[in-house]
Amino acid sequence: MNSAADASKPLHIAFGVDANYFLGMGVAMVSVLENNRGQPLIFHVLTPSISDENAARLRQLEVRYGTEIKVHIIDPSIFDEFAVFPSFSQYSAAIFSRLLIAGTLQGVADKVLYLDADVVCQGSVAELMAIDIDDVVVAAVGDVGSIAEKQIATLQLSHQRYFNSGVLYINVDKWMAGDVWHGAVKAILGTSKKFSFPDQDALNIVLDGRAKILPPKFNWMYDLFGETSSGKKIAKEALFVHFVGRLKPWHNWCCNPENQLFLKYKAISPWADAVLHPPKNYKEIRMYSQGLRKSGRQLQGWLWYARFVLNKFTSR
Repeated sequence: MNSAADASKPLHIAFGVDANYFLGMGVAMVSVLENNRGQPLIFHVLTPSISDENAARLRQLEVRYGTEIKVHIIDPSIFDEFAVFPSFSQYSAAIFSRLLIAGTLQGVADKVLYLDADVVCQGSVAELMAIDIDDVVVAAVGDVGSIAEKQIATLQLSHQRYFNSGVLYINVDKWMAGDVWHGAVKAILGTSKKFSFPDQDALNIVLDGRAKILPPKFNWMYDLFGETSSGKKIAKEALFVHFVGRLKPWHNWCCNPENQLFLKYKAISPWADAVLHPPKNYKEIRMYSQGLRKSGRQLQGWLWYARFVLNKFTSR
C-alpha cells in the first residue's frame, strides 16, 4: 500500500475522446467530482478537436468544482511513422488515444487513471489511490466468462489473464520505459488477424504478466442491452460502473432503467440540456425494437421492428 500522505496529492484522470463522446465524458467527470469533493483532481482530455460549446462546458466544470481540466489536442503527425503499415487506414486514430496518455503526462504525473467515457463513478477514489502499482505497468480489472476465455486463447496470453482497458491505473514511467505505445500500435497493425477489441487486445499482448488484476468493483461491467430483460441491478459497492456494449446510457432508445445512474449526473452537469442520441442506423433501430419487447412494450417493439425492416432495405 502507498503511504497515507499520497491521498493529499492530486489524482490525474485522463480521457481519450472524439466529438461523439464528450457528453459521456462530461457526465463521467461530474460523477467523479461529486463523489470526491475532498480529493484534488486534475483532468486531462486527449482529443483530435474540441468545439467551442464543449470547451465552454468544461470551463463551467472547472469553475463549479474548483478543479483543473487540461485539453490536449492530438497532433495527427504522431501517427506518421505507422503509415507504412498496410492496415493503418483501416483504423480510426481515436482507438489509439488511450495509448498516448502516458507520453502526454510523463513529467507531469507519476500515476494516472484512465477512464472510458462510458464509465460512471459511485464513490471515493481513495481506495484506488492506495493500491501499490510501483512494480507493474498498469492495474486493471480482468474480464471473465466466455469473452476472457476466448481472448486468452486467441491472443495466446501466457499468464492466462485478460483485462478490460476501460479503467486503467497507469504507472507512467514504467509504461514509457516499456515503450508500450509503440508495442501496442505495432501489435494492432503488424498482424493480419482482426482483433475483436483492437487497442484492448494489443495492450493485453504487450502487458501480458505486467498488469495487476484488481477486484471487479474498480471496473464493474454492465451491459445495458444484455440485461434489459434480466432485471439485474448495478452493484452499490461498485466504484466505477462501466456501461459496456453498443447500447450506451446517453442513447434515447435505452429501455433499461439502470441508465438512471448516468441520467442523475447528466441532470446536474453542464450537459444537462444535451439531447440524448437517437438510433442512427437500422442496426440500432433493431436493438431498440428488441429492447422494447424485452421490457414488455410489445406493441411499440413491433412498430419499431417494422421501421427496422424498412430502414434495412432502403439503406442498401
